Amino acid sequence: MNDWKFFENEKNNVVFFEIPSFEESGLVKHCFTTRIGGTSETPYKSLNLGMKTQDSKEDVYRNYEIICETLDIDIENLVLSDQVHKDNIMIVDEGHRGNGVINPNRLIEIDGLITNKTNVALVTLYADCVPIFILDRKRKIIALAHGGWRGTVKKIGKKVIKSMTSNFNTNPEDCIVGIAPSIGQCCYEVDDYVISKFKSNYDNINDLIKDKGSGKYLLDLWAANKISLMEAGVPARNITVSNICTKCNNDIFFSYRADDGKTGRMAAILQLI
Repeated sequence: MNDWKFFENEKNNVVFFEIPSFEESGLVKHCFTTRIGGTSETPYKSLNLGMKTQDSKEDVYRNYEIICETLDIDIENLVLSDQVHKDNIMIVDEGHRGNGVINPNRLIEIDGLITNKTNVALVTLYADCVPIFILDRKRKIIALAHGGWRGTVKKIGKKVIKSMTSNFNTNPEDCIVGIAPSIGQCCYEVDDYVISKFKSNYDNINDLIKDKGSGKYLLDLWAANKISLMEAGVPARNITVSNICTKCNNDIFFSYRADDGKTGRMAAILQLI
């Protein structure tokens, strides 16, 4: 499945991306949003879902209503967390429904969410970082992981799979994974400090970087996250990589780097049905 591409969909004037293997499972509702189809004004135009941005809270809430209407998900099902680029993971259930949208965000410093409950819609937010969708088709467990460079160094995807295994007896070979649109190696320039962190956790670092000279490198976060998932036991054939760069496609996606830090957020949304 790793050569399958995410496919673009449009409904109610909202443009979003889906993972073929997830859609074909019949087990979930899901999407990765774009910036198209909402109510927010520039620089957050238009489907900004970032609660911590300087955008109008009314517009952001309306954007959540729009995407929930589009996916036929109850807005009260949504569960957001306070992402901080760490590798902390939390198992959530019906008692967490509404967190971060309807109710104040009480899931602090959490970058990975797991559930085995239906009608609990996991949500993580992005503006270049790597969204990781995970579905255990046999035991019906879902997870989302937020993989910025810090989370990727700590192999958050691998850690989520291990948590699913220890808490729900997931067999990694039963999992399918989608790595959604995010900043590509074409645009993700980092320095020696970042590369030194990757060298401590990843073998064959040269497979992940292109040396630009003068202490600058182009880093492949997609490949790094795929490696960590495979280390957890997920077969390569079960991992779908979008190969879509958010910075290159700034007309479709919010991009922290393209927009010099003042931008909105896309959402990965995943719910068992």
